[in-house]
Amino acid sequence: MTATKEVAYEIVMTSDIFDPDNPELGKMPGGGVSGGTRLVALDEDIERLFGGRIRRYFTINGIAVEYMVLAGGDEHKTIDAVLEVSSRLNRIGTHRVSTPPIGIGGGVLQDVVGMAASLYRRGIPYVRVPTTLLGQIDGAVGAKTGVNFEGARNRLGTFAPPPRTLIDRSLIATLPERQLRSGLGEVLKMALIKDARLFELLEQHGPHLVADRLQDSGALPGSPQPGLEVIRRAISGMAEELQKNLWETDLQRIVDFGHTFSPLVEMRALPELQHGEAVAMGCVYSAVLAANRGLLDTGQRDRIIDVTRRLGLACSHPGFADADLMKQALADTVQHRNGHQHLTLPTAVGETVFVDDITGTELEIASSYMADLLAWTTNADPATEAASAPPAGGLR
Repeated sequence: MTATKEVAYEIVMTSDIFDPDNPELGKMPGGGVSGGTRLVALDEDIERLFGGRIRRYFTINGIAVEYMVLAGGDEHKTIDAVLEVSSRLNRIGTHRVSTPPIGIGGGVLQDVVGMAASLYRRGIPYVRVPTTLLGQIDGAVGAKTGVNFEGARNRLGTFAPPPRTLIDRSLIATLPERQLRSGLGEVLKMALIKDARLFELLEQHGPHLVADRLQDSGALPGSPQPGLEVIRRAISGMAEELQKNLWETDLQRIVDFGHTFSPLVEMRALPELQHGEAVAMGCVYSAVLAANRGLLDTGQRDRIIDVTRRLGLACSHPGFADADLMKQALADTVQHRNGHQHLTLPTAVGETVFVDDITGTELEIASSYMADLLAWTTNADPATEAASAPPAGGLR
């Protein structure tokens, strides 16, 4: 017996999403009519910033909803949080199709609500409203949900694309600067694996993109709306890659670039590191491996380091300088990739190759470089550190 199922989901870009005159937030997936009360899950930051406007939206539009507020942060990305959402769905009397919950918040909330929806009644539709840059350009496009389990990132999870995702760029204007920089870590990943133009935008406008929260408050030479172009290119690039391998039946995925070594460092460092920060370091580490193999010109490696800094992201961390930890991280990834490294390495900005034979010695040399990079960053002049690469002769 064989069976197939067509999966379609829409990603809608809108603005002023909490304006009662904007119909997008209240729409049902597929254009149906709600059959009862819907759960609206908010994370704590969204409740604080927009809770009143969200409640006013649903009241004015006469949409029956109940609210719950969840804690953010990876330390709260747990199976207990999934069960808490499931209990609320049950108490409300959520239907199989006609009362899809709405998740409004960052990536942790989206993963928790999405996983609860995928399990409840063996799967119900839900609506995703990501409010962080990371959520809008990465999580919003994918089909995966997940929670951390026994010290491993996203060890439990499901494939459950929501039929409807709403993206309002203005929401990221409220983000703390560090969260915005973290989101740009995933943008950097997308640029390095497939989009040289995106990398050039980060290189040319990086500090401005951060200061302006990607809102394009003033036109700039070479790109009148760099914030909008960055978001659109990152989303479309991710969608293009995921569409051809949504269920990850092919474990060679270039979008895993930066995610081979970073998950273990990120989990060991919680809550010190944010996800995009760890990914950016993973991108640098892979660039170092590639340069040491002769796959990537050292000038390109240093260019990657420089742009990472221009985004205000750290390039190294003690975890990446620990060769034994890097060996363990690779071993964990090999298990996840069914006995293969499938390690993505850059050969130029926007171009990559897969390798399956990285050695422990190579990891030791790369970790030594990361240790030197960390030491150089620690001792650098804060006034110039973000805009200059380390001296070439000072690193191994």
